[in-house]
Amino acid sequence: MLTPDEWTAVLLTLGVAARSVAFGLPVAVGLAWLLARGRFPGKAVLDALVHLPMVLPPVVVGWLLLLLLGVRGPVGAWLHDWFGVRLVFTTEGAALACAAMSLPLMVRAVRLSIEAIDPGLEQAARTLGAGRLDRFMTITLPLALPGVLSGAIVGYVASLGEFGAVITFAANIPGETQTLPLAIYSALQSPNGEETAAKLALVSIGLALVGLGAAEWAGRRARAAVGQRP
Repeated sequence: MLTPDEWTAVLLTLGVAARSVAFGLPVAVGLAWLLARGRFPGKAVLDALVHLPMVLPPVVVGWLLLLLLGVRGPVGAWLHDWFGVRLVFTTEGAALACAAMSLPLMVRAVRLSIEAIDPGLEQAARTLGAGRLDRFMTITLPLALPGVLSGAIVGYVASLGEFGAVITFAANIPGETQTLPLAIYSALQSPNGEETAAKLALVSIGLALVGLGAAEWAGRRARAAVGQRP
């Protein structure tokens, strides 16, 4: 059985992961469409920047967020002075750090789905007078739904296990930013904490397996719904 503090860490992890998808998925869909359909100078540079968190140490990503969005950073200071918004060392900051790390996974899933769509469908709609936004909302996005759902679920599952970026940007504050990976780390740093760490690790493994299974199931259902091969 989990203690109340351990349940708090589990529920906080689920909430942070949900917020990270809410932050990151709209950005991922826009970037995926831009990379799949766009033709512009610097596309290769944008592609590299989008996928950079996949190859950087998570601590570096958290440090970069801290430089940019900290209360003394160029964006963070502006948000704090003008709107009273502080992201560093908050639950929202933990969600943002998770979103930054899971963004490449979501972009990749959505981009592959968009690239699988026949461009002739969009061109036919264009000849009938449909604007770019209309084509995206009525053709591209519905047909890319399998990738959007899979990307959202994979991004959610990846956020459940994020550690380095969260502890660097949001710290390890119980009840505020201490997600499951951070709670496991704290348990391992305390005397006789192996049992607590083992319990939380089992919970983490269970959540990851459920999430991956849900991603596969949702992808199959969505592909069947749009008439694609399951």
